[in-house]
Amino acid sequence: MKSKVRRVAARKTSPRSARRPERKAAKGDRSAPLLLYNIHQLLTLRSAASAPRRARALSELAIIEGGAVVCAGGKIVSVGTTRDARLDPWLKRNRKHIREIDCRGRVVLPGFVDSHTHPVFTEPRLVDFEKRIAGASYEEIAAAGGGIRSSVEGVRKATKATLTQRVLSAFREMTAQGTTTVEAKSGYGLTTEAELKSLGAIREAAKQWPGTVVATLLGAHAVPREYLDRSQKYVEIVCKEMIPLVARQKLATFVDVFCDRGAFSVEDAEQVFRAATEHGLQVRAHICQLTSCDLSSLLALGPASFDHMDYVSEQDMSELSQSSTIATLVPGANYFLGTGRYPPARKLIDSGVAVSLATDFNPGTSPTTSMPFILSLACTQMKMSAAEAISAATINGAWALRLQERKGSIEAGKDADLAIFNGTDYREIPYWISGGHLSSVILGGQQVSLSDR
Repeated sequence: MKSKVRRVAARKTSPRSARRPERKAAKGDRSAPLLLYNIHQLLTLRSAASAPRRARALSELAIIEGGAVVCAGGKIVSVGTTRDARLDPWLKRNRKHIREIDCRGRVVLPGFVDSHTHPVFTEPRLVDFEKRIAGASYEEIAAAGGGIRSSVEGVRKATKATLTQRVLSAFREMTAQGTTTVEAKSGYGLTTEAELKSLGAIREAAKQWPGTVVATLLGAHAVPREYLDRSQKYVEIVCKEMIPLVARQKLATFVDVFCDRGAFSVEDAEQVFRAATEHGLQVRAHICQLTSCDLSSLLALGPASFDHMDYVSEQDMSELSQSSTIATLVPGANYFLGTGRYPPARKLIDSGVAVSLATDFNPGTSPTTSMPFILSLACTQMKMSAAEAISAATINGAWALRLQERKGSIEAGKDADLAIFNGTDYREIPYWISGGHLSSVILGGQQVSLSDR
């Protein structure tokens, strides 16, 4: 259903640096305030409620037709119509000092928040790909030495500099798809040294990318080969070595665990969650991808998100609907694995669960950096509306990373992260299956070139 259009008057407040520019904004002056105008549809996603989007609220995009946005100091300072912006006394008085982008009737929305990615790896898993085409299942490939463990050797051998460049390349690809905030996991090292090296690579890549990166320790991604017959010992290493060191070095915000058949048990996940919380780190989990499990004990520990959720019970849906935990759906993995089964998005949404969407970018099961492609899958395969998919990929993604105060909507005071798409209707974003429809990206109030990203 098409979202209700909500007109919002342009605010006149601006930061002091924007009020008193000292020089004319020359071409390429990146420090000057920025005005985006002539926006056919400005998807602000504003809401009076301070909560994740659920049920019908997921379709409310708070669209301004003929919109305009003013950014300064890396923040959004004014949101309204182009007409109101042109009449604003401060904007009229300082026009020579402002960089302007004529959006020429395009669609502008918050930059995508990709809240689940695995960018630290060295090579694609092409053998897995061929085996899957021949009919092997996810678990059969893992049992034969493929899957997560097949990426471990490359990460263990690689230098941090090599991994940094690989991660940075992924971030830049994401920019070209309209993504401005990324959660990035470790998880292909499976030793304390390799996991810390992976998180160090994420940190170094983040310094070189103008977007926002949230790092996650995923030491409990799989039991490494050397601990297959003593998995509890490996859980102890994650809890007693990895987590304390990561917390001490401030290498991550979150700790993740893959809780499923063939990976770690609910009891293992509880142990990891408690260790993370004791060291001041937040928690999230891969869960219910291959089988269902009782989520209640983990929900009690306050995870920011449960990710995958292909097999989730009615009881768990009911409990999730009453919690702040986001169900992050990653249909790219279902598509690439060819399972024929997708997360039950409609049941989750209709039950009042707050859902988000993410790419699950990784070398084995979801080798895509494209959030527009994920939106398309959400619409065509999970029967989410285009409006629901956009909310799930922006404001609810921000909630999944607990960045909702800064990200996910276009409002005064939030970070100036915006995506400009060709076309005049937001529904075109998931409609066009293959890329090329992003016009421009604004990261921290700066326009990013897509040609040399």
